[in-house]
Amino acid sequence: MLNAETYLTPQKGIGGQIRTKNEDFYVEEIPITNPSGEGPNTWLWIEKEGRNTLDVVLDIARELGINRKQMGFAGMKDKSAVTRQWICVSNKNPEELQELEDKLHHVKIMDVIPNQKKLRIGQLVGNKFRLMIRGVEDPDSAVQRAEEILEQLKERGVPNYYGYQRFGKNRPNTHLVGKALIKGGVKAAVDRYIGHPYDTEPRHIQEARMLYEDGELGEALEDMPSGMRYEKMMLRMLLKEKKKKQELDEKSYILALKSLPKPLSRMFVHAYQSYLFNRAVSERTKLGIDQYEDGDILIDNEEHLIHEFDTEEIDKRIKEFQAHPSAPLFGSKVPLAGGKLGEMEQKILDEEDLKLEDFMVSKMPKLGSHGIRRSIRFKIWDVSAEKDEDGVIVGFSIPKGSYATSVLREVMKKDVY
Repeated sequence: MLNAETYLTPQKGIGGQIRTKNEDFYVEEIPITNPSGEGPNTWLWIEKEGRNTLDVVLDIARELGINRKQMGFAGMKDKSAVTRQWICVSNKNPEELQELEDKLHHVKIMDVIPNQKKLRIGQLVGNKFRLMIRGVEDPDSAVQRAEEILEQLKERGVPNYYGYQRFGKNRPNTHLVGKALIKGGVKAAVDRYIGHPYDTEPRHIQEARMLYEDGELGEALEDMPSGMRYEKMMLRMLLKEKKKKQELDEKSYILALKSLPKPLSRMFVHAYQSYLFNRAVSERTKLGIDQYEDGDILIDNEEHLIHEFDTEEIDKRIKEFQAHPSAPLFGSKVPLAGGKLGEMEQKILDEEDLKLEDFMVSKMPKLGSHGIRRSIRFKIWDVSAEKDEDGVIVGFSIPKGSYATSVLREVMKKDVY
C-alpha cells in the first residue's frame, strides 16, 4: 500500500496471491436501510464484475438518456472483483428499467425496488468480504496463522491505511495530480493526468499519452481507447478551448478539470491527503494503535473530536472501540497533535514543503479541503479463515471508508492490491 510501511501483527504472513480471478474478490455492500417498495425513485441491486462503480453509473445514465446527476450510489466498489451494491435512479419507476440489464456490460440486476428517498454517497454501514488467497505454502499452517492474525485485528483494530484503489496500481498517479493542484499548478495537474506515461501501462496507451506530451492533442484523443473516457473528456475541452482561443491558458486547464465528474475531480486532493495520511499511520502504528499516547487527538465513532477525557479511563474506551487515536488528513483547518506526535505530523508537512493553507487550492477552491482527523484504525467483525483446495478463504466485514487490502496486508505480510 502506497506510503504504508508498518505492520501491527507480529506473525509471519501466509503470502500468496489475490485477484487471480475476479471471483476471488467478492464484496457485498452492507446498507443502512433497504428500499421500502414505494416511492418515486428506483433502487437497483446490481452485481458487477470487472467494472468500477462510476463507469456503470455513467453507462446506465447513457442508456436511459438521463443526466448522471439523476444517479446515486453509496460507495465506490472495486473493479477487479465481483461486487454487489445498490444504485439509485431518481424519478424513474421500475417499469422504465426493465430492458436495462441487456444493455449493460458485465452487470446483473439482481433486484429492482422503488423507494421514497434517493441514495447518497456514504449511506452504508460497511462492506462484507469473502476473499480467496491462492498459492500459499502449507495451507493448514496458513489457515491457523490467518485465524490468529484476524483475531488480533478483531481485538485491536486494523491500521487504517488507504489502499491502492485510492491511487491506482498500474498507474499510481491520482495523488500526484492532487499534489500539483495543491502546489498551484492547474496545468501541471492536467498534464499529470493525461500525460506522464507509466511503464506498467500497455504500449498503445503510453504512445497516446506521449502524443499529448508532444502537444498533439487531436492525435492523442484519436489514439486513446474508449476506456480512457476521463482523459478524453479533458482533451475534448482543451481542443474546444484551443479552437476558440488559439492558445491554451490557465482557464482552459481549469475548464478541463471541471469537465470531469465531480466525484473524480474531488478525488485528486483527497488522494494526496491519503498518501500523507498513510505515512502518519505508519509512524503512529510503531507505538501501537489501541492505547493513548501523550498528545493524541482522540475521535469517536462519528469522527467528532473528544475534547475532554480522563487519561486513566481512556484506554478502556479505546479497547472498547468507543474512542480512537487519530492522524490528520491534512487540510487548511486540521488541528495537529501535541508533543512528539505533533512534531511527527509537522515533519511530514516539512518534508513535502507544505503549509496547511496550501490545501485551500486557491486556483480551484471547490477542490480544496479543510482536512479532518481520521482514526488510525478501524474495527473488523465476522472474521473467518478456511482451507480450500486452491488456497485459503478469508472472510470479514469492515466499516465504510476502510480498505480490505489493509486486512489482507496484515494476513499476507506483503503489499497487496
